[in-house]
Amino acid sequence: MKKIGRPKVENPKNIDIKVRIDEKTNSRLLDYCKQNNISKTEAIRKGLEKLLEN
Repeated sequence: MKKIGRPKVENPKNIDIKVRIDEKTNSRLLDYCKQNNISKTEAIRKGLEKLLEN
C-alpha cells in the first residue's frame, strides 16, 4: 500500500531561526518582497546565500 502524505524532500528545512529587526529594516524587507513577489522567508534565505557565497 502506498504511503499517504507529502513526499520526502532531498533537503528538508527543519531548523528555525528567530531574528529581531527594527521597523525600518522590516519595512524595507516587506517592500523588497512585494517588488519581487516572494515571501520574507525566501528573501532572507536568498540574502544568507549571497552572504555565504564567498
